[in-house]
Amino acid sequence: MIFVACLLPLVFSEAFHQHIFITIVINSILAVSLGIVVGYLGELSLAHGAFFGIGAYTSALISINLNVPFFVALPLAVLFAGIMGYLIGIPALRLSGHYFAIATLGFQGIVILMIINLVDLTRGPMGLGGIPPVGPYHIFGLTISFLQKLPYYYLALAVLLIVLLITRNLLRYKFGQAFIATREDPLLAASIGIKTGRFRLLAFSLSAAMAGAAGSLYAHYALFISPDSFHLSESIYIATMVIIGGRATILGPLIGAIVLTAVPEALRFAGGLQFVLYGLMLMVVVIFMPKGLVGLLDRFKRKSRSVQLTTLEG
Repeated sequence: MIFVACLLPLVFSEAFHQHIFITIVINSILAVSLGIVVGYLGELSLAHGAFFGIGAYTSALISINLNVPFFVALPLAVLFAGIMGYLIGIPALRLSGHYFAIATLGFQGIVILMIINLVDLTRGPMGLGGIPPVGPYHIFGLTISFLQKLPYYYLALAVLLIVLLITRNLLRYKFGQAFIATREDPLLAASIGIKTGRFRLLAFSLSAAMAGAAGSLYAHYALFISPDSFHLSESIYIATMVIIGGRATILGPLIGAIVLTAVPEALRFAGGLQFVLYGLMLMVVVIFMPKGLVGLLDRFKRKSRSVQLTTLEG
């Protein structure tokens, strides 16, 4: 799968296709990070667009005002988004279900209002331009300019692979089991010694930090950001990727991000019917595939195995 991801922008080498691939990678980071909260804590966060924006504005402002390189701004954006996730998670995670969703929705609104009103810092609704690009860097006599889409794609892909590695390792061991236990029955989990509040806060903070990484990548790719890119609609869009792809898996949010980013572009031929067809597709998935696209793949695998076993027995 990694080999295919590395090969795609070389096969489809047009600038438009490479732009779509970069967008898919950034959206994948957002979807995988939110998948930790939605799939493993069983909570719906409507603040992921805000953490995405916090990472973008933190990285952009640090780069512009302090003249620091991207590879310093990126970890600082991750750190600040994670800290904000921790601070918001302390009160919000005392709630659950729709109460938690409403609490995160409130934070989403506060962040957007602050971005709009802190005009001296963020330039408000006018947007923040002049964000320095990544590089260029001189390595072994070669000059790598990340203003070109192909190098930037591989940079974003490297960040996605790190996010996937962290997520897989986190969920594979006792942390993952603790997350699932707190999702299924918090009282039972607490009775066997699992500190449910601590694990929920860890998951939420990590999810916010990863969204901050996506924000940093987006800011230094677009070189211009505005509040319009981080509104509630963005949070809903990211949540839809997780639900369509399949919750409680790492592969599900990845598939959701690929589908929800690529399909609207593929439906451009339909003109004004583009979003009608898109909406119908989403309805079909939600109604007939409650476990998402990953659930459909699992069902197909099980049927294939049963057919093979029947053939062997015959």
